[in-house]
Amino acid sequence: MHRRLGDDGTSFQEILTEVRREIAARHLAERQLAISKIAFLLGFLEPSAFHRAFKRWTGRAPLSYRELAQTRGVSGVHKG
Repeated sequence: MHRRLGDDGTSFQEILTEVRREIAARHLAERQLAISKIAFLLGFLEPSAFHRAFKRWTGRAPLSYRELAQTRGVSGVHKG
């Protein structure tokens, strides 16, 4: 599998990161789960690790993204 993904110019880690980013954005926009619960569901051992990863992915902290999603109806993750 790793070889085939490499042949396609991607890796398992890149796909995992993209899926985590999309799921995190969806949960944050829906506002039904606490940020710590989202972190746990995505496999982060500590909420702080999720916060750092989400900020790296999007340029925003999870709470900031959640607030933006509420005011603008954001459903996808965009850096900036």
